[in-house]
Formats: sequence, C-alpha cells, structure tokens
Amino acid sequence: MRVLVIGGDGYCGWATALYLANRGHEVGILDSLVRRHWDNELCIQTLTPITPIQQRLQRWKDLTGKSIDLFVGDLCNHAFLEKAMLQFQPDSVVHFGEQRSAPFSMIDREHAVLTQVNNVVGTLNLLYVMHEHFPDCHLVKLGTMGEYGTPNIDIEEGYITIEHNGRKDTLPYPKQPGSFYHLSKVHDSHNIHFACRVWGLRATDLNQGVVYGVLTEETGMDELLINRLDYDGVFGTALNRFCIQAAIGHPLTVYGKGGQTRGFLDIRDTVRCIEIAVNNPASPGEFRVFNQFTELFSIGDLANMVQKAGAAIGLQVEVNHLENPRVELEEHYFNAKNTRLIDLGLEPHFLSDSLLDSLLNFAVKYKDRVDEKEILPRVKWKG
Repeated sequence: MRVLVIGGDGYCGWATALYLANRGHEVGILDSLVRRHWDNELCIQTLTPITPIQQRLQRWKDLTGKSIDLFVGDLCNHAFLEKAMLQFQPDSVVHFGEQRSAPFSMIDREHAVLTQVNNVVGTLNLLYVMHEHFPDCHLVKLGTMGEYGTPNIDIEEGYITIEHNGRKDTLPYPKQPGSFYHLSKVHDSHNIHFACRVWGLRATDLNQGVVYGVLTEETGMDELLINRLDYDGVFGTALNRFCIQAAIGHPLTVYGKGGQTRGFLDIRDTVRCIEIAVNNPASPGEFRVFNQFTELFSIGDLANMVQKAGAAIGLQVEVNHLENPRVELEEHYFNAKNTRLIDLGLEPHFLSDSLLDSLLNFAVKYKDRVDEKEILPRVKWKG
C-alpha cells in the first residue's frame, strides 16, 4: 500500500516509517519538524544522537535501496496538507503528528493552547482532506490509554454496553483525561468518530500505552537511523528516566508512593500494531478502537525492575520517592482490555526480556550525553 506517516520524524513515527518501508509498502513522511524546535526551546536533547531527517532518509536509501518521500510542513496548514496528500495519493494515513507530552501541555496557558490547536486543528484538517479527496483512505490514528483515566471499573476497548432504565445501548467508553494533552486526544476521538458516522470515513484509533525501547530491526541497522530516547522532565517517560538515572548513579525518582498503574509496550510491538491495523482496515463508516499495550505496571514495579536489571550489570541503584507533581490517584484499580490486536496476530515482547537490550544498555552507552539538570520534574499540574 501507499502509506503516509504523519509525524514520521518522531519517536513512534520514525520507527513505523522504516518498518513499513522494509515490508514493501510505499511510504511517505509528512512532518513539520517542530519537535526538534521544542527541544531547542526547552534546552533539552534526546539521549541518543539524532541526525537531520534528510540525512536519516539518505542513509536509509543507501542501506536498503528504498526511498521514502518527505513532505515538510504543518498539518495545521490545510493548503499544504491537501497538496502533499494529492501528490502522494495514500491508501492509508498513519497519524502521529501531534504534540504528545502531558507535562508540555501543562507548562502554562500558551503551551496548553498550542497543544490543543496543534492537535485538534491538525486532525480536523486531515479529516476534511480525506472527506474531500480520499473517502476510501483508512486513517490509523494514535490515541492514548490516558483518555480513559483510572475508572473504578474495567476499561473496555473504546465502547461499553450500558443498561439504563430498562434500555440498553453500546456507547463510547467514558473519558477522564488527566491533562490538556490527553483532553486534545479525546477531542480528536470525538471528531474522528463523528466524521466516520457522518461522512462514511474509515478509522482505527489505537489507544496506546507508554512505549519503551530504542531498537527495532530497522533503527538498529546504523547509528544514523537510531531512534530517540527522551528522559527529561517534559518529554521523557518514567521508565526512560529510571534507566538514565541508574546509568549515572542517580537515585530513581518515583513520584509519590509509586502505585500509579499504566499500560506499556515495546516499540517493536508499536510498529507491528500499526502494520496489523494497516493490513486489516476498518470498514467504511467504522470508527474502531484498539487498546494498544501488552503489559500493566505500576511506577513502583518499574523502579524495582530497573534496580534488578542494573544490579545484573554492576550498577548500584537506589530508589527515592518525590512529591508527585501531577494530580492523579496514586493507588487505584486499573484493569484494561487489550484483546483485539492479539486476536489479529500481535505476538508481544515483554519488558522483563528486553529491559537491558532495549533501554539500560543504551543508557550506559550514551551516559556522557546526560544533562543531570533535566532528570527531575519541571512542571507541576497546579502551577
């Protein structure tokens, strides 16, 4: 197929673009490269050295003989998006092109507005271009498990069947987002669902858990193709931060009691989930939702796993508890369903098998690039 990967210069998008190209799809990347600008604005850098996108794509072509088209521009610019899509003529669009950090969206009013405008308007532009020019194109949209929050009932895959006053219906699962970023993803879900219902578009919303890992088969081919490893207090994940802290001898910083539980998956499973969705498109008018994660861990679980993995390679790892800068339940029920991708053929990787190779060894290799000022929280939800 012809697959346009929006946000293909980012962490999930880069790995996905190479993975799909390596499996015979004709791939294009559309990206404004704004994430690189935000890194500069915040004076932060990924642990791994990332080269310019043009250099990355040239190295990919040199190694594989496969070309990936590049369209540099803003998804919020409807004219640019329309022109790029008419030129590329996609069969599927994989949409990663959004500001994806909860802390970034909570810095201040400007960053909250930027996040919602960038994410919601960009996705609306995409829906209109698809409606007007590509009504049969399949949209594969990256959602987030964070849309659901932490309800005291099981989390279903997108929909829940309710009986009320003697009547029964299947409705979108209630959303309790935890940041202005997560709210933007809820707005996206509603807009996409509406477009499918009214215009007959087809879309798959992948409510993804926290992704970890640097290596896929493709990004491991050459250092110029290496993927991001963000550890800072704005874009970094807790697991990444723990691995970097372990590598440099800094105590692991667990927020609060560490009971916050979330879904996790390996970057190799992310790209496979995208492939499954692309190869098994939704029907016209269908807005389907897959919960995209493979394991559930609490923050305390992650700290313990990093501590044990660090000890196996001679690292002395301590664990400290900090005041939680977020507003969230620290101990809660969390039981989410994730059967639909498994049923379609996903064979998961597990963190216990890949923590060293996927993360900790990279943290040790590049530890000289760590900026210790960036490994503590920078943003508080209450300001």
